[in-house]
Order: sequence, then C-alpha cells, then structure tokens
Amino acid sequence: IQEDFEIIDKKQIPNTTELKNEEKEKTEEARWSAPILSLAKKASENLALSYGNALKSASLVGFISKPISNDSTAKTSARYHAMEERANLMNMMKLSIKILIQAALSLGRTLDSDFPPLQQFFVVLEHCLKHGLKVKKTFIGQNKSFFGPLELVEKLCPEASDIATSVKNLPELKTAVGRGRAWLYLALMQKKLADYLKVLLDHKHLLSEFYEPDALMMEEEGAVIVGLLVGLNVIDANLCLKGEDLDSQVGVIDFSLYLKETQDSDGKQDGGITAVLDQKHYVEELNRHLSCTVADLQNKIDCLEKTNSKLQEELAAATDRIGSLQEEQQQLKQQNELIRERSEKSVEVTKEDTKVELDTYKQSRQGLDEMYSDVWKQLKEEKKIRLELEKELELQIGMKTEMEIAMKLLEKDTHEKQDTLVALRQQLEEVKAINLQMFHKSQNAECSLQQKTEAISSFEGKTNEMMSSMKQMEERLQHAEKARQAAEERCNKMKQELAGRLDTCRQQMSQLDSKCSTLEKELKSEKEQRQTLQRELHQEKDATTLLKTELQQMEGLKKELRKLQDEKQQLEKVCEEQEQALQEMGLHLSQSKLKMEDIKEVNKALKGHTWLKDDEATHCKQCEKEFSISRRKHHCRNCGDIFCNTCSSNELALPSYPKPVRVCDTCHTLLLQRCSSNSS
Repeated sequence: IQEDFEIIDKKQIPNTTELKNEEKEKTEEARWSAPILSLAKKASENLALSYGNALKSASLVGFISKPISNDSTAKTSARYHAMEERANLMNMMKLSIKILIQAALSLGRTLDSDFPPLQQFFVVLEHCLKHGLKVKKTFIGQNKSFFGPLELVEKLCPEASDIATSVKNLPELKTAVGRGRAWLYLALMQKKLADYLKVLLDHKHLLSEFYEPDALMMEEEGAVIVGLLVGLNVIDANLCLKGEDLDSQVGVIDFSLYLKETQDSDGKQDGGITAVLDQKHYVEELNRHLSCTVADLQNKIDCLEKTNSKLQEELAAATDRIGSLQEEQQQLKQQNELIRERSEKSVEVTKEDTKVELDTYKQSRQGLDEMYSDVWKQLKEEKKIRLELEKELELQIGMKTEMEIAMKLLEKDTHEKQDTLVALRQQLEEVKAINLQMFHKSQNAECSLQQKTEAISSFEGKTNEMMSSMKQMEERLQHAEKARQAAEERCNKMKQELAGRLDTCRQQMSQLDSKCSTLEKELKSEKEQRQTLQRELHQEKDATTLLKTELQQMEGLKKELRKLQDEKQQLEKVCEEQEQALQEMGLHLSQSKLKMEDIKEVNKALKGHTWLKDDEATHCKQCEKEFSISRRKHHCRNCGDIFCNTCSSNELALPSYPKPVRVCDTCHTLLLQRCSSNSS
C-alpha cells in the first residue's frame, strides 16, 4: 500500500477540522445515507492521519534528514503506522462493499467485469491481501505476490480445486498477480469468496509464512473484512476472464465514486414519495400472496383428508395382497424344493457319466499313443529305406556309364554281332525307362512321407483339442455345483427375511391402532406405513423375480447338460473316425512295405548279376560246351551270363523289361517259383 500512495506535501494534506466543516455544510444537501457518510468521514480522517504519520515515520527512518533517536521509537511508529493502514483499508473495504451492493440492487441485474464499483472492490481487496506480504527471494529476483496464500485454499478446502485448475489452465496469465486476480474473480462468481478467506484465517500458522505479524490478514481486521464479504453472496456476477489483460492492470483506488455531487431537495422529496409508494405496493402484494397461500393451505387440507381415506382403503387391500403373496411364496418354496431334488439327481447322473467318459477317454488315448509310437517307428524305417534307395540310384548311374563304354566296344563288332546290337539298344532304352520309373517312385515316396507327417501333426492337434474339451467339461461341472450351493443359500436367506417381515407387519398394525387419535398423526403414520408396504411389495416382487430367474437358470443347466451330451457323442464320432484313419494308414504302410521289398529285389538282381563280355566266355555256363560258328553265344537277361541256344531257349517278362526276353533255365525256374509264392 505504501507503494501505491505518493508522498505529498503537508500543505496539500487537508486538516481534519476543515474536512469536518465541509461535511457539516453538505449534510443537508447530501443524497446518500447516514452510514455511508459516517464511513466516508472515518476513511477521510484515517487517510489524513496516515499521511501525517507516514511523513513522521519517513522523517524518523531517513526520508527527511533528522537525527535518529532510538530503535524503540522507530518500532512504535511502525506499529502505529501499520494500525492506521489496517484501519484505512478496512474502512475502504466497507465503503466499496456498501456501494457495490447498493448499485447492484438498484440495477437489478448481473454485474459485468466493466462495472466500475466492482472494479474498485477488486482493487481494494487486492490492497488488503497485499498488506504486510513478505518478500521472497528467487533466482529471478525478489517476488511479492498475494497468489501464494490463495494457493493454500486448494489444500485446506477441496472444493476450491476447480478454481485452481481453471486458473492454471488459462494460457493468457503469465504472472502470479494475474493468477491471483483471476482466482478472486472465480471465487466471487461461485459466491464462496468469504468461505475461502475464512478457511485461510482459521489456519494463521500457515499464513505466517507469507505475511508479517502486523499484516491485515493476521489481525482482527481480516476477520471483520471476511464478515463483510458474506454480504456479497446477494450479488450475481458474470465475469469473463478470456481476452482481459489481468497481468498488466494497475490497481489504483478511485475516490471519485465515493464523493458524489449534491442535487436539489426536490429530487430528494420525489425520491421519498416514490419510496413510500413502492412500500405500499409491496405491502399489497404481500397481502395478496398471503391470501393465496391461505387458500392453497385449505385446499391441501381437503386433499389430505381425501388421501387419508384412500390410504385406509389401500391398507385393507395391502393386507389381502400380503396373504395372497404368502400363499404364492409357499407354493414357490414347494416348487423350489422339487426343482432342487431334480437338479441334485441330474447332477449325480452327469457326474457318473463324466467319470465313465473319462475312463473311456483315457483308454482311447493310450491306444492312440501306442499307434503314434508305431507310426513313428515306421517313419524312421522308411527314412532308412529312402537313404538306401538313393545309394542304389548312384550305383545305377555308375552302371549306366559302364553300359555306355560297353556300347562303344560292341559297335566295333557290328559285322559279327548284328543281333546282339539290336538287343543292346533295346536294353539301353529299357534301362533308361527303369531309371525314370525309379526317379518317379522316389518322388512318390517323398510325397507319401510328407502326407504321413501332416497326418501325424493333425492327430496331435486333435488329441490336444480332446484334452481342452475335457478340461472345459470339468470346469462346467464345478460351476454348476457352485450355482446350486448359491441357490440353497438364497432360499435360506429368503426364509429368514420373510419371517422378519411378518413380525414387522404385526408391529405396524398395532402401531396403526394406537395412532388414530388426531388427523395429523394419522396422516404421518399412514404415509410411513404406505411407504413401508410399497417397499415390502417391491421386495417380494424382487423375491419372486429371483425365484423365476433361478428356475430359468435350472433350465439353462439342463440345456448345458444336453449340449455336453451332444459334444460327447461328437467326440465319440471323432474317435471312431480317427481309428478308421489309423487303420487306413496301417494298410497304406503295409502296401508300401511290399512295394519296397519288390524294389529291393530288383536292385539286388541288378547288383548281383554283372553282364559278362563276349570275349570272357568261351564255354556255355550250364552245359560247358564250347562256342563255335554253329553254337552261338546268348546272354541271360536276368543273371547276365552267356549260354548256348539250348540252355537259354526260355522267355519271361522281367521287371526291368516290359516284353518277354531270353532267360536261362536256372533263372526261369527261380522266377517261376517266386511268382507262384507272391500270388499265393
């Protein structure tokens, strides 16, 4: 406050006597009321005294060059100075609140932020909050703002949290002064400014961190100002914070609002007459309102009498309904017991069925595990066979190269052996066809291996699904048992509640007989009884609905049991299908084994019997007769040895040759025996 008031010369300061004389002259012509005049007088006197004391204290401290006497005199002068400042601010606050309330009542509308008395009220309140503030040192510099103590309100009163959050969310406010002004605006709009400041004054030990001990908020004047602020709850304020520059506003008190000019006495008389007429109209309106209220009260009494008679009739009907509901309750109890017995029986049957199903499932699972192990062993054997086939293919490729070399040697003897050349060409083509067939067979074997691995993975997935479905069945059984136990507990609770309700109904009937003395007591008791009866009816309806829902739940359990039985049948079908698939897989494996044996025999025939050259053989292998021009050489297509015409006159169809070819007598007998054993 010392910063806002300028130091003026003593000549410019008016004396108290002059002010009193001027006020006496203007009392007859003054227009405002006596209490406002008294407040204005006190404010002007205190201001004059404060100016004088400020000059004295300035002279004591060092503004005016005078010798300093003692520290005690300086302290006493500072105390007096603070007391005068508190008194001045309190009187200014009284004036601003008085004029603000009068102006608002005369206008009869909500106040905007541009209303001058409202602006001056906020300026005076800001000076009151700034009085005696301690200076806080920060990194930027010294800081002195009244927003610090206002932030404590959020901790002390949780209702003020909305104001604090809205102030923090305003992007236009950059200084603590602007935030404090916005906080005051919002508190006034909420009509809780006095309540929030009262909370602060109740916790003065927290305010001591922000204020000096001689500050206005730490003394009794602060409590007086809070009491004056309660009167502002009559005012409706509509203040817009957006678009206003609250940071850079200068808080200067304008005394022109409190020093109004005088007007003529005629205007005063006219104002008195209008006031009397307004009072007369007000009294007439009051009388009219009173007569209307009396008529309304009489109508209400008549309505209450009618409702009383209706309530008595409804009581009789309610007693009849209670009897019927009790009978229905007994019937529902019997039905519930029957349903419970049936459900227990059905649950026992389902438990036995599930146990049998579990046993069968375990047995089927063991069989499946054994089948899986057998299939896995067969797969390993087929892999070994495949490796052997690959080795045999490599040997055949080597044989092919040897055959090419033999072809080159045979071309030299074309003149002597034309028949043998034709046979050799046919043999080459047949070897190529055999190689292609072996390649296709190896590809088919790989495809069959992939299919078997896929079938095994599908079997594993199906077994996992069977396990998960069995777990779900067990969980559903546990849920059904829990639901049955909960239903039994609800039935017991319903029995206890119904017994208590019967006792309460009997007590209420006795109370109704005793409370029929006066109309007012009857109305009250009947209303209470009606409410209790309605609650009981609602509760009984709720009980019936609960019983119905329990019946529906039992039906749902039955449906679930049926679904479980259907799932059981489906699982049995899946098990049968899997067994059939395993049987088919076994047949395929046996067939593949037979094919592999045939391939092995062919390979053995190819490996064991080498094709002899013409130069190496001079005699027939069987009859051991020497070859000549008349007795020519012939190769056996099975063993590869050289025989004469008589010993190799037979022909048979071999696996490596599609057409029947020349075979020796020994190979002929062996092949015929093998064909007969395979066919059997």
